[in-house]
Amino acid sequence: MRFSLALAASVIALGLPALATATAFAQVETKPPEVPTEKPAFAGQTRAPTVKTKAAYELTTLATGLNHPWGMAVSPRGSILVTERAGRLRVIGPDGKLGDPVSGVPEVVASAGGGPGSSQAGLFDVVFSPDFAADRTIFFSYFAKSPADGLLRLTVARAKLSPDNKAHSDLKVIFAAEPGYDKQLNIGGRLAFARDKTLFISVGDRFQLMDKAQSLDNDLGKIVRINADGSIPKDNPFVGKAGARPEIWSYGVRNTEGLTLNPADGRIWEVEHGPRGGDEINRPDAAKNYGWPVITYGEDYNGKPIKDGITAKAGLEQPLYYWDPVIAPSGLVAYSGKMFPEWKGNLLVGSLKQMHVARVVLDGTKVVGEERLFPEIGARIRDVVEGPDGALYLSTDEEAGKVIKVTLKK
Repeated sequence: MRFSLALAASVIALGLPALATATAFAQVETKPPEVPTEKPAFAGQTRAPTVKTKAAYELTTLATGLNHPWGMAVSPRGSILVTERAGRLRVIGPDGKLGDPVSGVPEVVASAGGGPGSSQAGLFDVVFSPDFAADRTIFFSYFAKSPADGLLRLTVARAKLSPDNKAHSDLKVIFAAEPGYDKQLNIGGRLAFARDKTLFISVGDRFQLMDKAQSLDNDLGKIVRINADGSIPKDNPFVGKAGARPEIWSYGVRNTEGLTLNPADGRIWEVEHGPRGGDEINRPDAAKNYGWPVITYGEDYNGKPIKDGITAKAGLEQPLYYWDPVIAPSGLVAYSGKMFPEWKGNLLVGSLKQMHVARVVLDGTKVVGEERLFPEIGARIRDVVEGPDGALYLSTDEEAGKVIKVTLKK
């Protein structure tokens, strides 16, 4: 009982939403860990206490029949750009009408992968230019085969969207991850603009090439930062360093499928797929090494340790939070609080494996609570984005996927 009273006091001190007593003391995760001998590096690094949303919400399906919708971007006027992994870009109008595929999308290498160890190649994320109202420019990431060497690379392009939202023009490739490879696993592909209008890109380790995440001579297992025209910001941490690619911002990550600007601190945050028992939340700092695969929580899918099976080492960053068992995190948004004030400053994370949205409550960079929202959808949640009015938009990763809008219940 002493522990429960202490936790209740800390909940009040941290300003968390009012909770029922029984809920406040329970950990959100009740299943046993994948590697019971592993211990977190600090209190609260995993298995946060449960919190519960007080406001009632309602779910509205805006579109159905989308082939594995992957990324979304909501315009100030309410139109929604949606990528389909097979290589199509669609627009859902403010009236909810789903448009025909936008023309001008480049050729995409796509696959029909599903669970752990399968390929997830295709058309990935899409974001609006920070100056979209003036320049009509969008940015999108996709998997492509190079005509020069026939190898596969995560690629990012920019293009202008026509005023009627039906076509692209002025397509320009601004980034292609090096090296190319002939396999399709762990590609990454999330995009996020920072306040200074530089573009952050997540690049996966390609699974078979995990050791490259620790080397600065390639882009794999990295968070990359470029300018909107594809040039390299002069203040990137490895500019001018021999043997290092200048676009690299931070390194030692596995497969980041959630990337967002957190308005609370102006920083980029990420969520990444770890091994079995090691999904992570990180806030990537310039030049920092986040450890993969030298250190990690969890184990390989075959039940064996990753490398030396260690979770900490001097000079390598600890995750701010990790999930064990994993949730397979995907889309990520740091919520503004516009429509749901009690979610202000929370991270909302799509879960592919456990089919929910994880609401992660923060006190600075410390996770102090977690809730598992919208399990009634019953599908893999691929993306989570916030609209201009604070409504939430979710995409489901299915052959006949949906886009669902979450609003306050009237």
